[in-house]
Amino acid sequence: MPMQELAKESSPENNGPCLQLKGSLLTLTVLELRHYEFEQFNKELAQLVKQAPNFFSQTPVVLSLEKFISTEIPMDFIEVVQICQEYGLHPVAIKGGNEEQQMAAIMAGLPRMPSSGKNKSAEDSIPIIAPENYIHSKIIRHPIRSGQQIYAAQSDLIVLGPVSAGAEILADGNIHVYGPLRGRALAGVKGDTQSFIFCHKLEAELLSIAGHYKVSEDLRDQHWGEAISASLNGNQLSITKI
Repeated sequence: MPMQELAKESSPENNGPCLQLKGSLLTLTVLELRHYEFEQFNKELAQLVKQAPNFFSQTPVVLSLEKFISTEIPMDFIEVVQICQEYGLHPVAIKGGNEEQQMAAIMAGLPRMPSSGKNKSAEDSIPIIAPENYIHSKIIRHPIRSGQQIYAAQSDLIVLGPVSAGAEILADGNIHVYGPLRGRALAGVKGDTQSFIFCHKLEAELLSIAGHYKVSEDLRDQHWGEAISASLNGNQLSITKI
């Protein structure tokens, strides 16, 4: 018997299953399409990526058609995917759209994700935390370094140190950073529009509350390098000096 086959049979790592499915919360960027025309889409996407090239590098995105204005011209999802990939965005699925658009997306290798409409059943809704089941804030006492991701489920996130560029912190509730915030901070990730972001020094790549975000190019005009609080004013992210 060849040595490679003998090693394979005797290796304890080959006795168990080779894969396992696990549930996980992943934060995906949503690219919302209102209508589609090649030249305009290409131009607007180029401008968007130019604002934050590092944030959109090799980024998976979901194409949302929930507010798409239907036309008689069929969507060419293969073309859309190719354009996105040229700018470092990688579509992985679609949301919404009519039956024809969904079939075209499937042909382009894009599965359909459940839409976030108002007609969601009670089983699909986000659970509300009862006071007696309240989860205390998640406290991180060390710096958050580039490439790290910290998520506080059903609670606030408190970071007692700096958040480096390239790091990402997320919370279902508020985010407090007692130091420079240079990475990405996403509060209210399950849709809580009442969430806040606080930091001692604003140098962030991105701030987001309930999916409404601003990148560093926009943030530099609003109290850059200062202690701030961020909240939603309607659908707009508002930055206030503290």
